[in-house]
Amino acid sequence: MVSIQHILKKYWGYDQFRPLQAEIIQSVLLGQDTLAILPTGGGKSVCFQVPALAKEGICIVISPLIALMKDQVAQLQQRQISAVAIYSGMHKREIDIALDNCIYGNIKFLYLSPERLQSDIVQERIKRMPVSLIAVDEAHCISQWGYEFRPSYLEIANLRELLPGVPVIALTASATPEVKNDIQEKLHFKKTNLFQKSFARKNLSYSCLEAENKLDRLLTMLQNVAGSAIVYVASRRLTVEIAKYLRHYQVPAVAYHAGLTHGDRHKAQMDWVQNKTRVMVATNAFGMGIDKPDVRLVVHLDMPETLEAYYQEAGRAGRDEKYAYAALLLGPNDAADLRKKVEEAHPPIESLRKVYQCLANYYQVAVGSGVLQSFDFNLDDFTRTYKLKPLQVHFALQKLQTEGFLQLNEAYFSPSKILVTTDHEELYKFQVANPELDPLLKMLLRLYGGSVYSNFVKISEKELAQNLKATEAMVKKYFAYLHQRGILLYEPQHDVPQIVFTTQRYDAAQLPINTKRYNMLRQNGFQKMEAVLHYVNSTNRCRTQLLLEYFGELSDEPCRICDYCLKKRKAQRHQEIQENLQHQIRETLKSGNLHPKELALQLATKDAEIIYSVLTQLLDAGQVQYEPDGKLKWVK
Repeated sequence: MVSIQHILKKYWGYDQFRPLQAEIIQSVLLGQDTLAILPTGGGKSVCFQVPALAKEGICIVISPLIALMKDQVAQLQQRQISAVAIYSGMHKREIDIALDNCIYGNIKFLYLSPERLQSDIVQERIKRMPVSLIAVDEAHCISQWGYEFRPSYLEIANLRELLPGVPVIALTASATPEVKNDIQEKLHFKKTNLFQKSFARKNLSYSCLEAENKLDRLLTMLQNVAGSAIVYVASRRLTVEIAKYLRHYQVPAVAYHAGLTHGDRHKAQMDWVQNKTRVMVATNAFGMGIDKPDVRLVVHLDMPETLEAYYQEAGRAGRDEKYAYAALLLGPNDAADLRKKVEEAHPPIESLRKVYQCLANYYQVAVGSGVLQSFDFNLDDFTRTYKLKPLQVHFALQKLQTEGFLQLNEAYFSPSKILVTTDHEELYKFQVANPELDPLLKMLLRLYGGSVYSNFVKISEKELAQNLKATEAMVKKYFAYLHQRGILLYEPQHDVPQIVFTTQRYDAAQLPINTKRYNMLRQNGFQKMEAVLHYVNSTNRCRTQLLLEYFGELSDEPCRICDYCLKKRKAQRHQEIQENLQHQIRETLKSGNLHPKELALQLATKDAEIIYSVLTQLLDAGQVQYEPDGKLKWVK
């Protein structure tokens, strides 16, 4: 077996592991089921990628987010590590090729969504794969006590029956004690095996700051704290408005949300990562999988719904272990707004049934059909068509996803792809018979070689058009014709949200919603909201201690850098200054009575406000008194 240090150096370029990574990897290599809890930026992916590379066979990775899967696959491929992902929106033939490559090829990592894992074709192919490891990313999704529960995660345990003896590694950035136990139980761990790095971030200063005008306070903070920053807000509209406000005051800022095109999101992200833009103003759609170590400031302008989400988002500051700030700005109506938001986020079950029925009508999906079918989703058109409120639809879709009936991929992007399905001889005959298409087909073969016959390849109609001195519209028309004739499979670019029916379509009136679980999750949502309110309203505890306590980690050691600790230290310094000043006044007046101005000239401090305060205390206590001549006298 190749040493894990050699693998780390070869593929990642690092000489040593981060804290706990080596211990977690050794646990996996010993064949033990392992739960790894590492804070945001702690290097979770390395904990399953390195042992998978050290072992023979393939690693199956279960991940809930398409964007995260694509990002990790792209990073692995850049390191010359073979990896594929299967997700909604892919052509059946593309899925078939990917699964075959996992059986007969040299693929090391297969990324799957938990919903895709339930399909018969995937399960049958998995049985034939040389699987060495199962990795469950964002493992908190398996627990009903978590903050992003996904019923489909409960089905992952079935994979263990298909692959007896294959160890599991579960990974998450944050988990309460109930969630830690639940993960290991639901994944059928043979025995408890937890590796957890402390949730404490010694270089991160947490603050909850009251602000009458949040934008003014934000601007002041950005002027006082140099370096990259993230500003989290609750809506897409606010990202645009606040980025525009900051730019007006010469602070380079850009907006990021799931409603932007893939190109705009990518440009905004890269400009920020490369420090061309200083501030990213974003919804919580931003941040997953982003590895930028030098973020100095993360500001929340709206209260998060859970401390888990806040901890992860705030934790994107200071990953380079240098001093950084995480501030939550509080307005007078924030608590009421949060309560209303959490209430809206748990709509009545009838609202779910109504939106589900409208979706079935919208896409004309018959009862009993539609399983794992994906459709482009336009929220504006959908709400107009059925006279629904956008917020009502938004929250209903979230809950239908939580209940496992569908999946909404808001930031979905898939580039154009082709696969030639005609053999060489037939393709040549077609080129001779269709000379107007010959230049395009020759260019495809020249650019991509034989791979166009075995795998879908990504194409750019724009670049092909430029090379052919044709219009982009004409190239797209050619591809559509070639697809229609069966010469190749053409998948045009997608850059709109996707709705996926993860189960067969039900009659909405009979939609099997688990009412007991739904109500329990609603109650859980309110409990998590109360934990947020407790955190922001606490004025007598260290912020880090409050967060640690929430995650089941008790500590008597204050962080010394949060707003409470700094205020306490300031008060202690003030007390020390006052005590020293009292001592000076006593010793000075013991030598003789003095007028207040004469006394002030002999004291070490020239701060008139502090001198007045201390003298007032001494006069009130009767330790100093005024003589008839106006001089101060020390009373023994």
